[in-house]
Amino acid sequence: MAVTENQSFDDSQHGQAAGFIASPARAGLEHAEPAPPVHIGSRAGHRYEYLIAMTRGLAPLRTAVVHPVDEPSLTGAIEAARANLIVPVLIGPQAKIRAAADKAGMDITAFETVPVEHSDAAAERAVAMARAGQVEALMKGALHTDELMRAVVDAEHGLRTGRRISHVFAIDAPAYPRPLFVTDAAINVTPTLTDKRDIVQNAIELAHALGNPDPRVAILSAVETVTEKLRSTIDAAALCKMADRGQITGGILDGPLAFDNAVSPEAARMKAIISPVAGRADILVVPDLEAGNMLAKQLEYLGGAQIAGIVLGARVPIILTSRADKTLARLGSCAIALLLARHAAGARA
Repeated sequence: MAVTENQSFDDSQHGQAAGFIASPARAGLEHAEPAPPVHIGSRAGHRYEYLIAMTRGLAPLRTAVVHPVDEPSLTGAIEAARANLIVPVLIGPQAKIRAAADKAGMDITAFETVPVEHSDAAAERAVAMARAGQVEALMKGALHTDELMRAVVDAEHGLRTGRRISHVFAIDAPAYPRPLFVTDAAINVTPTLTDKRDIVQNAIELAHALGNPDPRVAILSAVETVTEKLRSTIDAAALCKMADRGQITGGILDGPLAFDNAVSPEAARMKAIISPVAGRADILVVPDLEAGNMLAKQLEYLGGAQIAGIVLGARVPIILTSRADKTLARLGSCAIALLLARHAAGARA
């Protein structure tokens, strides 16, 4: 849902909310069908259902599914195909893929397969197919993230662009009145200020693709004041000034902000923080991977949230799933990739 200065998208003020997307036209998805309204409640996952509904009328993404040799990764890909989100191309050892399909009781004869010997070869073949325009997205299967990303970031044969590659968790937290994006919690371990500039810009552009033209970006730290004792506070202040100077565009930045006053209007009021972002952030930019990973998983396991992951900044979207992901979160990740790719294609047209 687009959040503007005149529309706070707060449960206490609105009886319903649309979820991640404002409207097909606003998101640049003229061929998507309007989705039914979604009522905010205590059930996690309703925003992903809205995302999936918003993909109606869009051609599914031809997606290289990298090494889907276990039941969760193969099932996720096939369920996404049944939801008309992707056209999977299954890349990996054929005997292992068939064994996973047999174990899941799934018929995969209708899907294209590309035989390779092992996971490294699967990642390299998927990246090569993306470079050649044979697939529009990648989807992680049963291999380690590092293994897939090593092929993606290869200087000669990978999928690098001029932008730093980063990861965003799109989080459906039932207790929070708006979609929440956390970045970077999976790719950049200890990002520099320059890295963070790209991390922020990637997340802003994802929010644009999902219908929010003016996302509020909170640069997180442990405190709200700038101090040389915490590098994250200095980075936050610098990022905000970079936005003032046009080095970061398309979002409303503030920081440093602690987590409580980034998401709680009451906490922001108690600390007398006057800010267009405090208390109603759409994007949370964390200091490093450890902080982001712990934050996202705390929201999932203690806050009842569902989390969907996407890698940005490469030539194609990369759907980064986990073995622990629930079906709806996997489908949500695929829906985000589809909406992102079609939005980008519309912007280039």
